Amino acid sequence: MEKTLDQPDPSKSVSPELSTNQATEPDFQNGKTDFTKFNISWYNPGPRWKVILWFLVNAFFLNTYLPIPIALKVLVLRIFGAKIGEGFVIKPAVNIKYPWLLTVGNQVWIGENVWIDNLSDVTIGNNVCLSQGAMLLTGNHDYSRSTFDLTTRPIALEDGVWIGAKAIVCAGVRCESHAVLAVNSVATHALKAYGIYQGNPAVWVRQRNIKA
Repeated sequence: MEKTLDQPDPSKSVSPELSTNQATEPDFQNGKTDFTKFNISWYNPGPRWKVILWFLVNAFFLNTYLPIPIALKVLVLRIFGAKIGEGFVIKPAVNIKYPWLLTVGNQVWIGENVWIDNLSDVTIGNNVCLSQGAMLLTGNHDYSRSTFDLTTRPIALEDGVWIGAKAIVCAGVRCESHAVLAVNSVATHALKAYGIYQGNPAVWVRQRNIKA
């Protein structure tokens, strides 16, 4: 007996919108993350004793609201390998992951609750301002791999850059001379010189003009 194709039952209507979504949605069953295979053995930010010691020192001298003099904070940072220029201003409750991976120019202001998560090098030029709650994130994860591998890329802020309150600079981003990242914005790619960027992801909105 000849096999015939099943005919659609007109009593069972199919929503065109549903059928379209089913046809275009990607198949998410092509892999799963497995954190048991996560391996960070390749990453070595420094001797274990140094990392542990800094964790304690950071909590007491920097990531605190205790009235620690800025001069003492600068001394501590330099002892742990940070390169700090003149006229450095740092407010309370600042968290710096590894000071030996930090280079700061002259006349730099770091606001309250700033987090410099420098798993990789962070370079900050002269006359740069990081407003309160800003974050510099050099680390990320490769979400395309089941092992969720850690990735790190450096961040560079050139002279005159202003990172607004609670704004985020992501791994590998370079903010060129006098660029501005507005409040609560997220920089996922390079910010061009004298550009004002806003949004998530941040886009160019206008030029920064500075009067003498």
